Formats: sequence, C-alpha cells, structure tokens
Amino acid sequence: MVTHVPAEAKGDERGALLAFIEEQRGGIRRALLGLTEEQAASKPSASELSLSGLLKHVAEVEQGWIARAKQEPPAIHRDESNWDETFRLVEGETVESQLAHWQKVAVETEAYVRSVPSLDDTFPLPNDPWFPPDARVSVRWLCLHLIRETARHAGHADIIRESLDGKTAFELVALEQGTSWG
Repeated sequence: MVTHVPAEAKGDERGALLAFIEEQRGGIRRALLGLTEEQAASKPSASELSLSGLLKHVAEVEQGWIARAKQEPPAIHRDESNWDETFRLVEGETVESQLAHWQKVAVETEAYVRSVPSLDDTFPLPNDPWFPPDARVSVRWLCLHLIRETARHAGHADIIRESLDGKTAFELVALEQGTSWG
C-alpha cells in the first residue's frame, strides 16, 4: 500500500503487527471510496471478484481466525453449500453494513491480540483437510497471516478499482486525505 506505518514503540511488537493489519485494511476501504453499491459489486476484470465481495470476505476471514484463536466457532460457518456467499453481498447486506461489521471485527482483533499473555501463545488449527493434523499456531503467526491475507486482497482491490474508473492507490490515498495527487 502507499501509506506509511510508523515504527512501533520500542518493544511493542503487538502494536507493530496490529498497525500493519490496519494499514492493509485501509487499502481495501480506500478502494471503495466514492463508489455506488452497484460499482462496488461489479466485476470489471476477468476475475469473479468485486470490491464489496472482497470487503465481506476479509471481514469474515479475520473474524473467523480470531474466533479460532479463542477456540470458538466462527460467526458464520462456510462449506461447499455457501462458500460463494463469502465473496458477494446477499440480501440486506451493503458496503456500509460490511464496513461497520469489519470495524467491530477490527476492535475485537486488537482487543484479543493485546489481551493474550504472549504472542507465542498457541491455539489448534481446525481439523480441516488443508491443515496438518494436530497443528498449532501462535498468535504471532495469526497476526502475520492476517497481514498476508488482507494485503493480498488489498492488491486485488487496487486492480479492481483501477479497472472500474482508472483511480490508482495513490489517487485514493489523496482522496481519503482531501488532497490532490500530481
């Protein structure tokens, strides 16, 4: 992304990890600036991805991982019957409602990461075929995974937004900040 994450306070690894997660969330939020619901739901590239679908997906994934770390079930169970709904808004869902939901998830993520005794604390991965059996990961791993997951989709969001109206990440940061680019 084109924003700067300030250096963490000495010894604040949690703060640094959370700041990088938030930076990547910002990339997805910015990609939605000024768009209608229809534009946000459109799929202007060869991909089946839309900006509103990406927004819903990253919020759902982040919530699911925090729930797993707490050893709770994710708020929404996904399987083959409803997997496609993670990448598109369904009846009653809007970009605004998904942004509000994601903000609540972000608050929950920060509270959880700040509350664990150590980033080295571990939790079990689910017994899904794509995870090694009986595997455990640390809270640090979880934060790095959320950075990777969100950054990957922030890159998708950049491409989708530029395909929609030609606006680049640089222009969207300027728009967000109320300045002009160039």
